[in-house]
Amino acid sequence: MAKSEQTHAMAAHVQLELAKKIDLMEERLTLEALADVDAGRVIDHQVVHVWADSLTTDSPLRAPRSGS
Repeated sequence: MAKSEQTHAMAAHVQLELAKKIDLMEERLTLEALADVDAGRVIDHQVVHVWADSLTTDSPLRAPRSGS
């Protein structure tokens, strides 16, 4: 996101059962992400920046993948 863009945080009321499912999904995904980090399945920060910057060009790069 360009530095000149503004953002706005939002909140929403959802049914309790949906909120519980979202919380469980968040916990599962967080644990999976931490396991990836522990296993060294990460992508260099600078590589991600180069890729993200390319998305606004006429020749965007392919998304970086762990180990590439």
